[in-house]
Amino acid sequence: MKRSLMLAGLGLLAAIAAVAPAHAELKVGVVNFNRLMEESPQAKAVSEALNSEFGPRGKELQAQQAALKSKDERLQKDGATMSADQRAKAEKELRDGTRDFQQKANDFQEELNSRKNEELSKLQRTLVGEAQAYAQGQKFDIVVESGSTIFFNSALDITSGVLGALQSRAAAAPKTPAPGK
Repeated sequence: MKRSLMLAGLGLLAAIAAVAPAHAELKVGVVNFNRLMEESPQAKAVSEALNSEFGPRGKELQAQQAALKSKDERLQKDGATMSADQRAKAEKELRDGTRDFQQKANDFQEELNSRKNEELSKLQRTLVGEAQAYAQGQKFDIVVESGSTIFFNSALDITSGVLGALQSRAAAAPKTPAPGK
């Protein structure tokens, strides 16, 4: 699949080059979206917002897991000296606590993944829009994403320019509350 996309991209470039007037020079740029997803202020803001939204619940789950581990260790250590009723009660509490923890952890992970996908989708739209605006402003004829390109001269890489535009936009943007609040 990836190979067919690369071949299609190369075919597209060849077709554009073939139909371009002989006197016109084709201006091509390459963008590294992985770098934009890691280094842009907008990506960092999404990450911070998700951490502030889900961090407290994550810490709560870690505390619950530590408490269950402690109960299990105590049961293993003191189980031999407990009465049958005490041991049965401790085992039931541990089983119920583990079941509750697993359910909360699964719910947490599903909600986190859903929100992360939602925010990453918005971020990708922003990055594509900024790359398009940058390319139009710099009069590029075509811009390709580096992940699906077999080879490109690093002089064609416009990622730093797009990143600069994203940083300028982030600096000029008013501060907004965290998403989902």
